[in-house]
Formats: sequence, structure tokens, C-alpha cells
Amino acid sequence: MSHGRKMTMSLLALLIALVWVPVSASADSFAGKKKGVNVNNVPGVSEAIRDVGAGWFYDWASDLQGIAKPAGAEFVPMIWGPGSVTAEQLAKAKSLGSTLLGFNEPDMGGQANMSVDQALSLWPRLQETGMRLGAPAVATGGDRAGGWLDRFLGGAASRGYRVDFVPLHWYGGDFSAAAVGQLRGYLQAVYSRYHKPIWLTEYALTDFAHGAPRYPSQEQQAEFVRGSTAMLQGLPFVERYSWFTLSVKTAPTGLYDGTRANAGGAAYRSAG
Repeated sequence: MSHGRKMTMSLLALLIALVWVPVSASADSFAGKKKGVNVNNVPGVSEAIRDVGAGWFYDWASDLQGIAKPAGAEFVPMIWGPGSVTAEQLAKAKSLGSTLLGFNEPDMGGQANMSVDQALSLWPRLQETGMRLGAPAVATGGDRAGGWLDRFLGGAASRGYRVDFVPLHWYGGDFSAAAVGQLRGYLQAVYSRYHKPIWLTEYALTDFAHGAPRYPSQEQQAEFVRGSTAMLQGLPFVERYSWFTLSVKTAPTGLYDGTRANAGGAAYRSAG
């Protein structure tokens, strides 16, 4: 090898050494992960977000609600309902993230509770942020012709409004192994209808069919977490997913008691 060739190779090696950083040493090692969590500001929440290995999280608000953002986890703000469409909240969301989640369960009386026309009239305000924008997340019926989401997306398209992806919620009342396939079927039906990327922003096993909610055992929940996360990781049209919810202080389906993972939490921590 000539002297000139040796010099060229040495310079190349030096440049690589200067710019290359091992993935394991990066503070953003979780960034880009599909797996996320939805959270409330409870004791130990930041440590639990870090421990579970979430690449992103949200808290149903335009700001962090006092939560200390863990290094490497992306915060995704939300404009929860009509009262949240203010200059202050939109500016806060834009300052804290690059992606914006739309209204939360507008098809539910106890949640954002909005008509399709009301949501469409406010949508340009969200679009003006310039952020990547997720549709309102309906509680049910995202795949139904003439349903809330169907009418919203049709109205947005006719007005030339931008909707970059579709957030969905899903709660399964069947605690058997069939639940994974039922969830997959719903996601596939929504994607086949709209052909937009999907974020599953709330999901868990909860049976609402008989009055008071019924919940799975810890073993049933952990088994579903393992099966569902493996399925979600493999679906190319699912960009992100988020279990409901991180803390047992928020819901019985929570994955952590403070900073300690339960069986479902340990399974979720192993995902992705």
C-alpha cells in the first residue's frame, strides 16, 4: 500500500472516530421506539417512564404537568378538548414537542364531548402550529362507516385540512388468548379504511359490558402484554403504541406501583 493511501485511510479513521458515538452511550437510546406510556403526575412517574424503557409519553395535556421529563423519552403534547384550543396552550405544545395529539375521545360525553362540526371548526388552529398532527382519538368505532372518526376525516379531506396519523383507543373485554387477534383486527380494519399511520394511544384489557368494569388477573394482563406488544412491534402501519396506563394509582390496569413494576410492567419493560 502506498504512503498516500495510508494517509487517506488514517484521515478517514480519524473522522469516523470523531463523529461515531456508540448507541449504548447515547442519552437518546430510547428515542424512536414504538413503545410509549400515558401518565399522570404521581410519585415515581419519571423513574417508572425510564425503567419501562418508553421512547415517548403523554399526559393528556399540552404541557408536562410538573413531570420531570426523563432523558431520552419524547414528550408528545395533546390538545384535550375545545377549552384547550387557546393561544397559550397551542404555543406551549409547540415549544415542548414536534407532534400534536388531537382531541381526547370527542365521541364520549364524559370526555372531550365534541360534535364533528365543532372539531372541524377548531382544527385549523391546531394545524397552524405546523406540528405533525394526529386525528381526534375516538373511544370506539374508528372503523365504522358513518362513525365519528369517519365523518371527521371525510370533512377534513373535503376542506383540505391536514391529518397525519390516526390515534386509536381499544379496551378488550375478552381476557383469553383471543384478545391479541381482536385488537389486531380492529387496527387492520381502521388502517384498511383510511390508509394513514396508526398510533394506539390507549389500550388495555377491561370489560365494560356488565356495569362496573371488570379487570384481568395479573397473570392474564401480563400474558396479554407479551402477546400484544409482539404483535404491535411487527405491524408496519402502527407507528406507536401506549398501554393504559403506567401507574396503578391511575387505573387498576397500571404497570407500576410507584417505581416498582408488577407482572404486566415487567412484561411491558421487556417489549420493543
